[in-house]
Amino acid sequence: MGAPRVLLLGAPGAGKGTQSRRLVEEFGVEHVTTGDALRANKDMETEYGTPREFMEAGDLVPDPVVNEIVEAALSEADGFVLDGYPRNESQVEYLDGITDLDAVLYLAVAESELIARLTGRRVCEDCGANYHVEFNPPEEPGVCDECGGDLYQRDDDTEAVARDRIETYRESTEPVIEYFREKGTLVEIDGEQTPDEVWTDVHEAVAERADP
Repeated sequence: MGAPRVLLLGAPGAGKGTQSRRLVEEFGVEHVTTGDALRANKDMETEYGTPREFMEAGDLVPDPVVNEIVEAALSEADGFVLDGYPRNESQVEYLDGITDLDAVLYLAVAESELIARLTGRRVCEDCGANYHVEFNPPEEPGVCDECGGDLYQRDDDTEAVARDRIETYRESTEPVIEYFREKGTLVEIDGEQTPDEVWTDVHEAVAERADP
């Protein structure tokens, strides 16, 4: 099997990070995210300036710059799992012109489940260990197993912030999902299964579509 080129779509909390890591391990491909690509190429010259100029000014990096950075990252990868790009219709059209994807996977998770996942994280204020009240709870509620420190909920893990992140995602990225659905290349996967069950479906979908 050749090194697959995979696009992984899903809202915050859908489990893209977990499945991306397993794809990287299983198929030996690169994990390409917009943030990593921008940081790795922040001084790359484009027609519109460097990513650093926008990042240091606290501005959103414009689509043409993001497009060039992602293209550079994909061109250096012998197979990849792309996560966090494209985020809108302009980017998806650009992506279509620079690479042929083997698999486009969408991890479908209901909003109520996403909220539960995003708001359940707890962090130790002393050692920084991460827990989840439902999926990875500490032995004693509110107390870190590692060092005995107090656990707290980060400001960006509150329900209001979680709902805002999900709404932002839907407004910008749902047209991307529809684009691939109408094209007939979208594979929808039940993201509410256990991580291992999701992985079984992800692996099967990629293995069926990757070049022999």
